[in-house]
Amino acid sequence: MPLYEYKCKECEKTFEVLQKMNAEPLTKCLYCQGNVEKLVSMSSFQFKGSGWYITDYKNKSSKKDSSKNQDGNNRGSNKNASINK
Repeated sequence: MPLYEYKCKECEKTFEVLQKMNAEPLTKCLYCQGNVEKLVSMSSFQFKGSGWYITDYKNKSSKKDSSKNQDGNNRGSNKNASINK
């Protein structure tokens, strides 16, 4: 379940609540019953390393490379592949 962050408009406390994605947002503060607003907070994880951008997308030469790989030639090597920009 996602963790959502809220801030009370009256007592100005900030708190987090575990809620289902399809659950209605809170409207009342857990501490003073005042009105709250849902905050947009930073993600708690980052994608690092290779494999998250260009290397994940199929390029046009992949069909040619796959036929070579079946024959055993150039297996695992993609040095001559061009990247379209």
